[in-house]
Amino acid sequence: MVHGTHNAVADDRNKDIEIYVNGDYFRREDAKISVFDSGYLVGDGIWEALRLHKGVLVFLEDHLDRLWSSAASVGMVFPFSKKELTAIVWEVLDKNKMTDHVHVRIMITRGIKKTPSQDPRLTISGPNIVIIPEYKKASQDSKEKGITLFTSTIRRGSPDYLDPRLNCHSKLHEVQALIQAIEAGADEALMLDVNGFVSTCNATNFFVIKNNEVWTSTGKYCMNGITRAKVIEACERNDIECHEKDFSLFDVYGADEAFVTGTFGGLTPVTKIDGRTIGDKSYGDMTKKLSRLYNDLIAEAVLNVK
Repeated sequence: MVHGTHNAVADDRNKDIEIYVNGDYFRREDAKISVFDSGYLVGDGIWEALRLHKGVLVFLEDHLDRLWSSAASVGMVFPFSKKELTAIVWEVLDKNKMTDHVHVRIMITRGIKKTPSQDPRLTISGPNIVIIPEYKKASQDSKEKGITLFTSTIRRGSPDYLDPRLNCHSKLHEVQALIQAIEAGADEALMLDVNGFVSTCNATNFFVIKNNEVWTSTGKYCMNGITRAKVIEACERNDIECHEKDFSLFDVYGADEAFVTGTFGGLTPVTKIDGRTIGDKSYGDMTKKLSRLYNDLIAEAVLNVK
């Protein structure tokens, strides 16, 4: 059985969801895009994931800002505003009568090419927009169990060739890292930066706790995760010492606790790294506390919207 940070509680309603493709709606089995799509041909696309919680798209502005930053980075011009895209997302949710425990994936590619090529000048349509809403509630059993990591030999890249902060469709290096981890018997991959310091995981951000201090990487070589930023904010608000710094596997193996963060799973504890047990509990006390504080920020965000 697949185990990891994206384990979700099974929900039969997902069989009947309506998926948005360029203004039209399709059942799951009928939702398709052209083989000449830029994202399919050369990975020329960007994406964002949102969480619908109690009728509120949590941290929406942060996610939209990141999406627009990604678009600017790759020179993609959207034919819509943030307000207009938000309206489309709500239309998708209303179409599916969704109000809670929903994960929304927005994928935007440069468009259709007239022939297979990297050249953006050969794009003959506007951006292709796909929005997939799914009922996805994180498995509490998986969270209590925690995950194991394996340190991949695949490094997080330098910003001068593919900035790790870019939320793009070109994720092959992260897939390679994950495959290494799976073949080593772990759930997911821990990745180092170009200097050999701990950076991030293949699909989540990574934290350790040492002597009641929270450590995470500098952020130079990892996705600028929204949940990562909220954990740092929670620490600042609650006088918990938190450092964005360089640290190595030497520090990781001796950590008191470790956890990863992501929009879908929130905080998930890490129990083993490279076969070494981390801490003396599968779900450490500080990780539990930070998870509660993160959930408090979500509750605050919901109240502010309502």
